[in-house]
Amino acid sequence: MTNLLKLEQIPRHHRDEVAELATRYGVPRHHHAILADGAFDPLTKNDRIGEVGMVVRRRDGGILVARKTYYPPAVFRLLTGGVAPAERIIAALEREVAEETSLTVQISRFLSVITYDSPYPTPCRFVSYVFLLDEVGGTLQVADPEEQVAEMRTVLPAELPLLAARLRQLPDCRDPAINGNWSSWGQFRAVMHEEVGALLEAA
Repeated sequence: MTNLLKLEQIPRHHRDEVAELATRYGVPRHHHAILADGAFDPLTKNDRIGEVGMVVRRRDGGILVARKTYYPPAVFRLLTGGVAPAERIIAALEREVAEETSLTVQISRFLSVITYDSPYPTPCRFVSYVFLLDEVGGTLQVADPEEQVAEMRTVLPAELPLLAARLRQLPDCRDPAINGNWSSWGQFRAVMHEEVGALLEAA
């Protein structure tokens, strides 16, 4: 379900910052998703209330995606990083870009706010703040080895729905690496790729 931005569905202490970021970088589209299962990381982690989505557009126009060491084969996705409970969104964005890419970027557009609700196994809510970022300098490399990034590559914006489809087809099996089920994790991760793909296609 896609709507105009609804601040009441965003964590209270982020609402003023979201309004400020929308003024500076454009009003993001709001997409709300209901997840059948929320029992997996990062939804079950208590060190974050949401995440930043980093749609890094490289100088050749390709969008940066990555796979981690413990992912199923051939699974790549957009970069994301956690927002701690008391952390500002922009601070999380700057930190995560540095840790995961070492690139210098500039914010091109505040693309989307994606909110998620899951009633199972216990009610939970999560939010993704998604930004389009243009590379302006630096050398691509992961600065934080704890990110467990195995490989990075670029894809065309038109390929994002294909990544989403692959995520939605992940097997129904549990894995301690994500403290949950790959199928449920894939349904969650697919949403951002579908949303960003649609927004970039319409641009």
